[in-house]
Amino acid sequence: MKDASFKPVADCAVLVEFGTIVDDDTNRLVIALDQAIASSNIRGVNEVIPGMVNILVNFDPLQTTHVDIQNAVEALLPLNQQTTATGKQHLVNICYEAPFSPDLNDVADARNMSVEAVINAHVGASYRVSMYGFAPGFAYLSGVPDAIQVPRKTSPVRDIPAGSVLIAGPQCLTTTLIMPTGWSIVGRTDVQVITEEPDKPFLYDVGDHVTFRRVGISDLAGDVQ
Repeated sequence: MKDASFKPVADCAVLVEFGTIVDDDTNRLVIALDQAIASSNIRGVNEVIPGMVNILVNFDPLQTTHVDIQNAVEALLPLNQQTTATGKQHLVNICYEAPFSPDLNDVADARNMSVEAVINAHVGASYRVSMYGFAPGFAYLSGVPDAIQVPRKTSPVRDIPAGSVLIAGPQCLTTTLIMPTGWSIVGRTDVQVITEEPDKPFLYDVGDHVTFRRVGISDLAGDVQ
């Protein structure tokens, strides 16, 4: 298992880092630590924010200290990465039809594949929620098959609708607001990642698993069409 490093952040947080290179094994360690902290009831911890290779542990400085938090987290190590298998499974509708998939042809051309082969590869993969970031509800999903991985575009495209399904490198995500993006747009979904529940504002938890189900335009919610 990779060693963890600890860095104090301001007066109320500790950054726990397992490495600097993004890979699945490192992210699984982050998710396992997130789950371990959540179940350990460490005194003074008020929020834990997992990233791709690190995790930020925020605490109340009136209740505890950097040293106490580090000691408490170190006591949880080594981690059992298999705990990530307990994440929930989500089946998400996706429509690959025009005009919801403006970059499918470009992805197919870049990978020397047919459009149908790209769709089959994307819908046949299993994705893991690695982290949230950049914008509210932006769940970064790891697991894009090697065969259809493409880099970001050289320049972003404006006004991409919410619900667009994007890929770049090994990652996939669903937009939750109208925004510019340099990622490739391969489909549209009607899933609502942002919920109306105060205690659970996002549909997915980090460590959950997502698979896509191919549907037609008529199968999506009316407000998406």
